[in-house]
Amino acid sequence: MCGIAGSVNLSLDFDFLYSCLKHRGPDDVGLYRYKNVSLFHTRLAIQDIKGGKQPFCLKDFIIIFNGEIYNHLELRKHYLKEFQFRTKSDTETLLYLYIKFKHHMFDKIDGMFSFCILDKKKNILFLAKDRTGKKPLYYFLDKDIFFFASELRTFSFIKSLEINEEAILTYLKCGFFPFDTTPYKNVWKLENGSFLIYDFKNGTIKKEKFFNILDYYKEDKIRSNKNSIIEILEEKILKSIKYRLLSSDLEVGAFLSGGIDSSLIVAMASNYTSKVKTFTVKFEGKYDESSLARLTAQKYCTDHTEIYISMDLKKDIWEILKNYAMPFMDSSAIPSYYVSREAKKHITVVLNGDGADELFAGYRRYVPIANNLINFAKKINFITRFLPVPHEKESFYNYLYRLLSISSKKDLDLYTSSTNDIFDDVYVIRKNSILDRLDNFIVEIFNNKDLTELSKFLYLDFKLILFCDLLIKMDIATMANSLEARSPFLSKYMLEFVPKLPDNYKINRLTTKYILRELAKKYLPKEIINQPKRGFEVPLKKWINFDIKDIISDVLKKGCYSENFINRKFIDRLLDGKIKVSDEKRAKMLWTMFCLEVWKKHWA
Repeated sequence: MCGIAGSVNLSLDFDFLYSCLKHRGPDDVGLYRYKNVSLFHTRLAIQDIKGGKQPFCLKDFIIIFNGEIYNHLELRKHYLKEFQFRTKSDTETLLYLYIKFKHHMFDKIDGMFSFCILDKKKNILFLAKDRTGKKPLYYFLDKDIFFFASELRTFSFIKSLEINEEAILTYLKCGFFPFDTTPYKNVWKLENGSFLIYDFKNGTIKKEKFFNILDYYKEDKIRSNKNSIIEILEEKILKSIKYRLLSSDLEVGAFLSGGIDSSLIVAMASNYTSKVKTFTVKFEGKYDESSLARLTAQKYCTDHTEIYISMDLKKDIWEILKNYAMPFMDSSAIPSYYVSREAKKHITVVLNGDGADELFAGYRRYVPIANNLINFAKKINFITRFLPVPHEKESFYNYLYRLLSISSKKDLDLYTSSTNDIFDDVYVIRKNSILDRLDNFIVEIFNNKDLTELSKFLYLDFKLILFCDLLIKMDIATMANSLEARSPFLSKYMLEFVPKLPDNYKINRLTTKYILRELAKKYLPKEIINQPKRGFEVPLKKWINFDIKDIISDVLKKGCYSENFINRKFIDRLLDGKIKVSDEKRAKMLWTMFCLEVWKKHWA
């Protein structure tokens, strides 16, 4: 895993770039210049530690690469006769695939990546990002200046940067920056499954998609019996885990929660390695799943570490959020950072269960969608006017109340209410061109007759929540600690297979991730198989009301940046607890504004 950056017609400050990206690659640093083009790389050495130095040059082609190509050794077997590889690095394999296949290379690759190739023959920069967007890549384009990098913090030296207030409004409404947007004007993120060609002779740019998971949702569903599906699924997960274990010169560990996703990864990884190092977050109170994780660790005799997180939020909160260099409201970023920091003390590469919920339908909100309960809820949603607001997030009453509330909405409001649910029903965020674009996109998917209702939401979550939130969270949390995270559920093989499964293999009556739970019966203790989805749940309500109450009040006092978007009186009433809303929702609104203020203070 690495950090990359490059520019055209812009002088790079080597020391500044290194200070911004050294956490992504503390083992080595390199710089390549050609005419008006500069390429910069920091390296976290995992494959071919001695021979994998970058930028890597081959005749008229130079590459800087962040990520891993897990099947690169298998690919090499096909091309050994026609090409003499001089290193054992997947970087060289990737560059060879470009030279031979150009933009047709991606069908062959199973990996996570963002990279740039300088093609001197064509006078272009070729940039690409993997199918899910697991590895970040941002770029600035203004007149004849082009700059790109792995993290937004590197863009702070561009003096002409302006805040994109429409993007900030969108963040407040959705909790993320959708599609290619960022908090800045003229700064974009390359979207998942895409490549970009920048012609540095005439300053033109061209973007294309090489992967769209929607194509697989539109295909005919697989018609096999349950046992056959389980066998195929098992083979694909095992293959994905095997590649992610073996494509490393360093030991690979695993994050282990009490849920089936990470537990299944650990169990199946034990087929290929003994004594897997596993890491579990241990919390106080109802959010602690360490006892469940311990069951899997004991069953497979892992080298297990329970990380007791006694969060010193007053001390750490600024630095953790500052790492994102954008407003980032996903509060699970906090435990993700802590567990990554502790895991790094033992290993450099770790497996996780990211992507399983978005592929196999792991969230509770998918149940009414798959069972067509939304239409029923529409008939009785008027009763919410007479019901007290719920205050316990995990209660059935809260679930029912939210279902009734959501059923009264449509399009963008329906989607945001059913996902992050920040200001919905409490405060109206001003419309803008980005929200209009997002609304049109959601309407287009909701009206797509080739998709089932469940597939529509799964696709939207893959495109929006996974790409624009969850993968960013894990990338920054791990890379801030020079730790590489690998996600077997997001392999090429899973992305091309799972969307084609019928809905009843994902949601079966009230059971989420049905087919994954059926496979888990072969591997996991029964206590784990039927556990509900939790993820890295955090006591946000407690943080806001006690741990960082004074910080929140101080940051959101009169004159704060959030006043540009949220009425001052509303902020005051929210701080004083005078808005009729659940405690969890109040905490989420305050946290979202707090994260905006942290970003504005440090980066804008």
